[in-house]
This record gives sequence, structure tokens and C-alpha cells, in this order.
Amino acid sequence: MFDPALVRRLFPALQQTHEGFPVAFFDGPAGTQCPQMVLDAMLGYLVHDNANRAAAFATSVRTERMLADARQAMADMLGARSADEIVFGPNMTTLTIAVAHAITPRLSPGDEIVVTRLDHDANITPWVLSARQSGAVIRWADIRDEDCTLDTDALLDLIGDRTRVVAVGYASNSVGTVNDVRRIVKRAREAGALTFVDGVQYAPHGAIDVQALGCDFLACSAYKFYGPHVGVLYGRYDLLESLEPWKVRPAPGLPPSKFETGTLDFEGIAGARAAVEYLGVAGGSKCRANALTRRERVICGLEAGARYERELTARLLDGLESVKGLRVYGITDRNRLDERVAVVSFTLDGHHPRHVAESLAARAVQVCDGHYYALTLLERLSLADRGGMVRVGLAHYNTAEEIDRLVAALDALAAPEMVVV
Repeated sequence: MFDPALVRRLFPALQQTHEGFPVAFFDGPAGTQCPQMVLDAMLGYLVHDNANRAAAFATSVRTERMLADARQAMADMLGARSADEIVFGPNMTTLTIAVAHAITPRLSPGDEIVVTRLDHDANITPWVLSARQSGAVIRWADIRDEDCTLDTDALLDLIGDRTRVVAVGYASNSVGTVNDVRRIVKRAREAGALTFVDGVQYAPHGAIDVQALGCDFLACSAYKFYGPHVGVLYGRYDLLESLEPWKVRPAPGLPPSKFETGTLDFEGIAGARAAVEYLGVAGGSKCRANALTRRERVICGLEAGARYERELTARLLDGLESVKGLRVYGITDRNRLDERVAVVSFTLDGHHPRHVAESLAARAVQVCDGHYYALTLLERLSLADRGGMVRVGLAHYNTAEEIDRLVAALDALAAPEMVVV
């Protein structure tokens, strides 16, 4: 049984107040808060082990040991074959650009790259730039208007003999849709195309198995699953080995280090390792059993959190649908909540999304507004020039009471003003 009260006690940030209100953090899709064990890991590294790599002295040796264990922790979380398939960087966007840049010399005029209108721009524009440099052609996979889901059948039809790369998100950072990534990757592999999966929004809400998916690359961000601002890239070792990223001459020539330009954020990586461990802790005593492997603990914790988040999502949708003039974008069918993650976006008639966000912020309810870098989707929905949407992102530290506060605040905003005669 998932216990949010126990989880919340692990997060110092959740004790904050603003203008007398307890702060409700619904900005998880942009970045979750950190539990104490992550903060301790980062501070502990800086106090005891702070050093650069490749030296003979003790703190450098311990830094190398920490880095190796952090790679293994991420390999365990993502189901990679080897820790050498894990690359660290500042964020998913930077890592994606590096991979796209390295793949570009392999492309020829007339080759095709498939992208989707549902994705974060970090998994669109790097490939558009790659096509512009190489002469390749971008093929766009569209969405279904009624529920903002990817038209998977149409996407599969786009993949053909000239397809070289298929870039797809695991889950939408804007409307929460979970895509049938396994089916898409299977078709791409049959066509001989590489696959790049944006796993950023799925990673905090569900278990990932890159080997079962069969993808060539998958990127995610530790700061979306309760860690610090560190990006993580999984890449098949043979591809990491054969691709040639830009790097300086003294940098290592083998994966994964050859993709890690300059000195890494070691304290952040120590925090990312602790965040993986936290995912098992969050699931309760069942997930912390000594007999379980680290990967099994992580999966157990993610599944427990996801079940709780689906309950919260149903409550959130119930509340939002009761607000006059409010429109939710994405899947709202309560029987299909396993087809989405706990990210819900909406518009409110007569109110600019920034005005809604500011009104909620005054009550210490933190939500995001705008396009959240899902610019292509907002353009597709004709919302980009209207301020985008308001996004509520649920994490497993959120509560039903916080959702009720959010809905009450929206009700107050949507209610017509009283006319005094």
C-alpha cells in the first residue's frame, strides 16, 4: 500500500509555505522536488569526495567509483545490458543534440527522419536541424484531435525503405499520452532505422526496459524522477562506439565517456544515483526487501507510485470537469488512465493561461503555463498564439487535499463576479 504521508516526510521542500498557504507542487513535469537522501548524497560528495577524474589521490579514486556505480544504477533502472551504455550530461536536450549531430554524417539527401507532432521540441528540432544539414526529409506523424493521442497506424505507414531515424516520445510532457513505443520501435527495426526515444516524462511514472523495447537510444532526466538537474542517455554500445561525437583530443575515445564533453556534474550524478535508490524506498517496505535486486526495487516503487497517481488523476479530472468553462486536452476516459501519465493540461474560457497560473500561485498552488517546449503540439491545437495551456503535473508526493485546493481555486476564478445593486 503506497503511503503518501510517509513519502512526504522525506521531502524538506514540501514543508514550505507561501503567504500563509502550504505550497502544493504541481510542476513535476518541469522538475520534481528532491528527497533528503538525494540532498545528502550531493552534499556528502562535495564534502568528502569532491575531485576531478583520472588522478591517483583518494578523492579522485572515490569519484571514479561513484561515477561507475551511478552508471550501473541508471543501467539497472533502464534495463540496459551494461553500465557502459549510460551517458551523463546536463539535460536531455543537450544529449539529444549530441546524438543527432553524430548521426547526421550517416544521412544522405532523400533519406527520411520520422518525428511526431506530440513531442517535446528536444526530440523534434535536433532532427529537423540534422535533416537540414544532410538533405534528409522530415516526415511528420500526426495526432488524433479528440484525445491528443498519436496516430500510431499512420506513423507506422510513414516508415519505409528510406527511413533512417524514428524519434518518438514515450509519454507526452504536455497532455500525458503514453505512446505504443514498443510497436513503433519494432517497425523501425524491421525497416533498418534507428530509434531515439524521449523517456523524460515516462521515467517518473513507469518502469522502462530498453532491451525489451529494442530502442537504440533513450534519454531521460534525473530531475523529473526526484533527482538533481542531470540528463541521462542510454545508447546501444555498438552505436555509441561507432558514432563520432565532437570532442577534444585528450577526452576518452570509448563509450560512454567520449560523449561526455568536459568535466561532469559529479555532485549531480551522485544525486542521480541516490534518486534511483529513492524510487525503491518510496514504494514502502515491500519494495525494500533485501532479496530484491536494485532494478526490482525500482520497478516495485514505480508501480506503487503509478497506482496512486492514477487515483489522483481520476480525482483531478473529476474536479477539473466540474469547473465552468474549463477544457481538458488529452485522454479523460477513466478506463484508459493506464494510457496516460499524471500530466493534465487545460484551458479556461475567458482567462489567459498565465493569468490562471498567477492566480493559483497567489494561493501557493504551483502549476506551469505556456507551451512547455511542446511547441509543435500547441501549434497543432491552435493554442500557441493564445498563451498555450495550464499544466498540472502530479507526482507521488501530491495529495487529494492539494487537488481539492486546486479545483476550489479554479472554481473561484471561473465563477462570475457578484453584481451588487
